[in-house]
Amino acid sequence: MRAADNTALLVLIDLEKHMKRTLIALVAAAALSTQAFAADIVDTAVKAGNFKTLVAAVQAAGLVDTLKGKGPFTVFAPTDEAFAKIPKETLDGLLKDKAALTKVLTYHVVPGKVMAKDVKAGKVKTVQGSEVTLATTGGVTIDGAKVIATDVKASNGVIHAIDTVIMPK
Repeated sequence: MRAADNTALLVLIDLEKHMKRTLIALVAAAALSTQAFAADIVDTAVKAGNFKTLVAAVQAAGLVDTLKGKGPFTVFAPTDEAFAKIPKETLDGLLKDKAALTKVLTYHVVPGKVMAKDVKAGKVKTVQGSEVTLATTGGVTIDGAKVIATDVKASNGVIHAIDTVIMPK
């Protein structure tokens, strides 16, 4: 074998090793980026840590599969502190009445993925069927509840945290 052939062979072997490393790195990066955005509305709420009562209510109402579905959904999610404002006996009664609980929870959900920058003042129809009123003066509110955190992205929509549980009229 000639020296030139050896050099060419070494270059090809080196190129092959480099291509394999690059491919492995690209596959790993793609897997990580998919995992970062793979969490749905329910899993995102669980991971956030401040929606424990909401998640328990969603489970009690049998809405987990719905909120894990394709969507997209915009959820105006009451924090645990928001649920704490409701008297315990009222909240306990609501958690035991699946129909009433479903009505309240779906009142917090708007079809589509509405990011904070896209919120417009006015009335918007909820998944529950009634309309909520969004206001944008002095910060975003929904039926008077303040949006306190925005654009918590999920694979099937977005969550905006609110400081008060809103009730259908």
